[in-house]
Amino acid sequence: MIEDQASSLRRMNQSRLIKVIAVTGGKGGVGKTNVTLNTAISLAQQGKRVMVLDADLGLANVDVLLGLRVEKNLSHVLSGECTLDEVLVEGPYGIKIAPATSGTQSMTELTPTEHAGLIRAFSELQSQIDILIVDTAAGISDMVLSFSKASQDILMVVCDEPTSLTDAYALIKILNKNHGIFRFKIVANMVRSMREGDELFSKLTKVTNRFLDVALELVAVIPFDENVRKSVRKQKAIVDAYPTSPAAMAIRRLAKKAIEWPIPNQPGGHLEFFLEQLVTKKAVGDNR
Repeated sequence: MIEDQASSLRRMNQSRLIKVIAVTGGKGGVGKTNVTLNTAISLAQQGKRVMVLDADLGLANVDVLLGLRVEKNLSHVLSGECTLDEVLVEGPYGIKIAPATSGTQSMTELTPTEHAGLIRAFSELQSQIDILIVDTAAGISDMVLSFSKASQDILMVVCDEPTSLTDAYALIKILNKNHGIFRFKIVANMVRSMREGDELFSKLTKVTNRFLDVALELVAVIPFDENVRKSVRKQKAIVDAYPTSPAAMAIRRLAKKAIEWPIPNQPGGHLEFFLEQLVTKKAVGDNR
């Protein structure tokens, strides 16, 4: 069944190239979801059609950060109660959000058949998008690895804490050694200065250069900004609530860079192929 799904997906929408970005970090609490949402909104402000996939399938919080009312989520899509288009909620500046569930362990342990159902839902998506941003869960679970390795660009969010660097290195190591990923884009978040961001990046590259065959690129230094906390309390994105704040301006610069990142002229550039990778690789792992 999975092979049939994959074949049908390859034939669909072959001209629809979509940029797929995974935002991850290993450790929780590094500001990953804030980076995801604010980058998405910044891209939408620049005229891009953006979708955010809340890939923390058991502990969803994307909709909560924006104060959005969600009546249905991906679990209802998998159960066949509705289509993916019917669960999408609209956020600021027209971004689309595919909400996950909260407090549902079964969503973190999907079977190959359920993954196939998720793929079918995305292949039938009517909403047109240019960029898909995937907000992964914390940690190094199979789902985090699957979403990361199926994306074109991996944004690794780190902050100046030893556990953040350790967990980011662990995730980079696994993706590199076990899955052949060599390029990672680093976001230094919640730093006190540009110098601190550069030093944080230097600490990480010093270890990766010694033990791994990877290329890291520092794509954003986002300063610590009290306005982030204020915007969270307001359930608004900082680029919307405090557009001239230091963090908001740094994120807008990141979004401008992201627009320039190339979309591969190959199957990996298709949304359908992205999701096909998730299900086929997960199925292989489940059958071992």
